[in-house]
Amino acid sequence: MLRLGDEPFIVSLMGLAGISMLLPAAHALALDDHLTSRAFFYAALLSGLLFLMVALAMSGMRIRSYGRSHLISIVGSMVLLPVMLAVPLSEAAPGTAFVDAYVEMVSSLTTTGLNILDPETLPPSVHLWRAQVGWMGGFFIWVVAIAILAPLSLGGFEVTSGTEIGQQGQLASPSANPSLRLRRYALRLFPVYGGLTLVLWLLLYLAGDSAFVALCHAMSTMATSGISPVGGMKGSEAGPLGEFIILIFLVFALSRLTFAREERPRGWRSLLDDPELRLGFLLVLAAAALLFLWNWIASFETEAGMTLSGGLRALWGALFTVASFLTTTGFVAEEWNVARLSSGLNAPGVLLLGLALLGGGVATTAGGVKLLRVYALYQHGVREMEKLVQPSSIGGQGRQGRRFRRQGAYAAWVFCMLFALSCSVVMTGFALIGGLGLEESLVLTVAALSTTGPLIEIAGSTPMELTNLGDAALGLLCAAMVLGRLETLALIALLNPDFWR
Repeated sequence: MLRLGDEPFIVSLMGLAGISMLLPAAHALALDDHLTSRAFFYAALLSGLLFLMVALAMSGMRIRSYGRSHLISIVGSMVLLPVMLAVPLSEAAPGTAFVDAYVEMVSSLTTTGLNILDPETLPPSVHLWRAQVGWMGGFFIWVVAIAILAPLSLGGFEVTSGTEIGQQGQLASPSANPSLRLRRYALRLFPVYGGLTLVLWLLLYLAGDSAFVALCHAMSTMATSGISPVGGMKGSEAGPLGEFIILIFLVFALSRLTFAREERPRGWRSLLDDPELRLGFLLVLAAAALLFLWNWIASFETEAGMTLSGGLRALWGALFTVASFLTTTGFVAEEWNVARLSSGLNAPGVLLLGLALLGGGVATTAGGVKLLRVYALYQHGVREMEKLVQPSSIGGQGRQGRRFRRQGAYAAWVFCMLFALSCSVVMTGFALIGGLGLEESLVLTVAALSTTGPLIEIAGSTPMELTNLGDAALGLLCAAMVLGRLETLALIALLNPDFWR
């Protein structure tokens, strides 16, 4: 007898992926795009059949190591599930190679948002599918971070956890079935995730966007994927009001305390003491002020000057763009583009690359190093300077001192070094395999590892075209996006001998 829940949860994800293909099929049918509708409908049928066969074959499977099963299923989901998701995409867009469709789906599922295909040639339902896959990938990260990575002290939780990194802990119990645990947290978080997306969709629609564009931008904002059917904010009809609405919802990518009620022991007042929110707001304000001053000085160098209204628009554009790249979303404010072009200012690529590397909050859809690790290193640096003044002082006093475990700064430093090592290896690979220059390799590496795909269009001196990359370089790009989404520590923990004994 088939009992869903006994098999690895990747099997359940296959079934959900097949069902989700019905939405773009119905959307294409409503637009009288029968070719696209049939592509998604037939792919849904094939995916459902494949799900039933795999579920039947694995229904009697007994999992011996639950911690290992969790991590293997996560990696398998990011690597194998895009194969299924790419089938309707390759059929709905004639002339699209399956390799390109696979890279596009890996980019969407990891919430990176890289465009390997020309967006202007894709049908509207395909754009909906890209945004939908990114939205599902964002929700998957929400659930996986709380249900799997937190008990294993991974994904940023190693900074505050009292257990060793990668130790199975409560996941070692046979009662902690991967599928059941994920289902429990999914049912708890989906009303929040789906409700926020619905509210954002309605607000963007009321602000002036069409229902289709508003839905895609709402899903891309909540997933921090930056996927847009109209080229981002420059094609949006909502204007500055829509950007303001999106900016409000980007706060959910700065800290999990904004949506995880059980993480707030003192209610909403806990947000005032949250180090990730405070550091995120500080970085946004500081970087926006720096960009504004840079733009203001450049306007005088070109003798164009800057009016009061133009200065306010440039300030708003800098604020929105900085917050978007810090949360690894990648939307660029239209006002910032106008102000930058009028002043003759080049793209502030280094600053945006740095913001994307820092990333958002732990257990959110944002990528990057994560603000909690940065804050832990800052606290450690402050403590070391205090010891220079008062060598006999005792540290760890107060609320902030008790927030991190004893080796929290050490774990954060190890991750930063692994992240830097990953960047150097991937950059070298792009240079050797893909034949890219230093600037292109750097931008593409940071975009992939920080899951901030729009960086390739704005961070460099010229927008990058990925169509000329070979299959080997595309494979390295996929590996970098998966590595950036799952983080190096999680993959290293998978190699822990304790998992295989």
